[in-house]
Amino acid sequence: MPADTTEEAIPGSDPFAIFEAWFAEATASEPNDPNAMALATATPAAAPSVRMVLLKGHGPDGFVFYTNFESRKGGELAANPQVALLFHWKSLRRQVRIEGTIKEVTPAEADAYFASRHPESRLGSAASDQSRELPSREVYMARVEALRAQYPDGSVPRPAHWSGYCVTPHAIEFWQDRAYRLHERRRFTRAAGAEWTSSLLYP
Repeated sequence: MPADTTEEAIPGSDPFAIFEAWFAEATASEPNDPNAMALATATPAAAPSVRMVLLKGHGPDGFVFYTNFESRKGGELAANPQVALLFHWKSLRRQVRIEGTIKEVTPAEADAYFASRHPESRLGSAASDQSRELPSREVYMARVEALRAQYPDGSVPRPAHWSGYCVTPHAIEFWQDRAYRLHERRRFTRAAGAEWTSSLLYP
């Protein structure tokens, strides 16, 4: 006989507290990049695109990631501030879906994060015209080496077009794998200035 699966695994409480607990478990169990998340954007004409980015901050204010504002996703975000995020933690058999709008982080926040990156990562970001056509990898690496010669200690400053966004969510959905595909889903929603409400969804 199937095991009893009537007990709810996802509480209908604070979604940020649930995310914090799940993210901590993922950090302990996922072999690579537990902070990896799919970022979905769309053009004003509603053409979608999606790519993986890394979560670099989270809390009641939202979910933070960094990018080149002159990249394809940067252009799409500038034109349409509505986004969706997806975390998939295979080792925990869990997913988290987030829907919301973006706002730029402050220059001070962007400077602090950029300065915290490995010097090689700072050089690579500063040398990249992200998403634009590249004649050859040799061209890109030559730009990296030119910057390395200019900043031998790796202290390349943050480019003005490189910064971050905070996703302010209006919906967060948690998905937990359950036996026999009797999965559990709970969706939290809130209107501007309102409290979170939640409901279970059929899997």
